[in-house]
Amino acid sequence: MKIVMLGVKGSGKGTYASRLSPLLGIPHISTGDIFRENIERGTELGKKVEEFANNGKFVPDNITIEIVKQRLQEQDCKNGFILDGFPRTPAQAEGLDKIENIDFVIFLDVLEDVIVRRISTRITCKKCKTIYNSANLKPKKEGVCDKCGGELYQRDDDKPEIARKRIEEDEKNLKPLLDYYRSKGILKTVKCANFDDPPEIYVNKILEILGVKK
Repeated sequence: MKIVMLGVKGSGKGTYASRLSPLLGIPHISTGDIFRENIERGTELGKKVEEFANNGKFVPDNITIEIVKQRLQEQDCKNGFILDGFPRTPAQAEGLDKIENIDFVIFLDVLEDVIVRRISTRITCKKCKTIYNSANLKPKKEGVCDKCGGELYQRDDDKPEIARKRIEEDEKNLKPLLDYYRSKGILKTVKCANFDDPPEIYVNKILEILGVKK
């Protein structure tokens, strides 16, 4: 099963994708994680990505498409995948269509005030990238990941002042992308209007859309 998760920053793409991945037996692929790993390792790609990020810009489509293409050729993607953070533009969507046939596009339609609260309280594992929330999705031990014991931290781009800028850019790019997938008949919408709802509620809704029994 080949799935794309869509939504503005803070809508829950990574949170739900990371929980769907083991249930479906397919990898959760985040372009953001790929970029951050390259930045940490100081690769040529990482240097380019860091320059764009420091200027508040997205990585150009041609670079991102090639990165995704290489990742989808790996063995763990043979039965499918969940893409998180890609595509961001119709050009990237068209590029993806040349690589793979997507089965479902899940759009997370979340109220703005819910997103702002989520972002300001979100924490991420440095090691396995699992996402928690210090308000309603806490780890068992403060500052420590339940899954791998890694250190939890707040990413710089999760801080409200940076996140708001990213949300504005995401909203501009999202509409034509939604139109693109709606025209293909594979767009499915999951609405979220309550900050206090646990992730499992929406994971189960997505599984229903996919026709998968938990």
